[in-house]
Order: sequence, then structure tokens, then C-alpha cells
Amino acid sequence: QVQLVESGGGLVQAGGSLRLSCVASGSISSINTMGWYRQVTGKEREGVACIGVIDGSTYYVDFVKGRFTISSDNAKNTVFLQMNRLSPEDTGVYYCATEPSSLCATARGAWGQGTQVTVSS
Repeated sequence: QVQLVESGGGLVQAGGSLRLSCVASGSISSINTMGWYRQVTGKEREGVACIGVIDGSTYYVDFVKGRFTISSDNAKNTVFLQMNRLSPEDTGVYYCATEPSSLCATARGAWGQGTQVTVSS
């Protein structure tokens, strides 16, 4: 089994930045791909960005392209999400997960507990 713990969320003003971290533990050798997801108020959970932790390939959904960057540090079993130029519409709970589905729409593996991101106007 894989356990995931997110951190780095908080309150930031519009235009600001946050860096989220997701630390994996347990059966980490089974992890090939990971993703970041979010659930904003009034909407279903949606994919944000995904990464192949072996080859470093990345995928971003359209609304974060050019603003968010996903990366991984395999030595620390950690995946990051650097979020820049945040807007109030980015407010929500951000989750990391393993085994993303096609186009990072959802994930089939383990999920973290989430970290709250709040962007004030």
C-alpha cells in the first residue's frame, strides 16, 4: 500500500504563489505516475497536473498551463506543485494521488487527505 501526505496549502493573495508537496511512503516502488487534483467549491474534483516519476513526462490541464508546474524528487519520494499567479478561482482542497487516468482526469490508486488552498481577492 501507498500512503500520501500533502502539505503546503494556506492563504495567499491573488497573484501570489504556493508550493504544495506530496510525500509518498509504503510501497513506493510501485509508483510510476502521480497527479495533483483539486476540488473547488461547487464543482466536482478535477485533475490539475500529472507526472511520470520515472521519465519525468508531464501533463497539465488547460486552466493551469503556464501557471502551475509539477515536479518530483524521487530521492525524497516527493511530488511538488508550484502554483503561481493564483486567483480566487483556484481556491479549494488539493489532493495528490497515484495511478492517474487518461488525461489526468482522475486517479485509480492511493489518495492523500488533501491540503486547503485559499486565494483572497
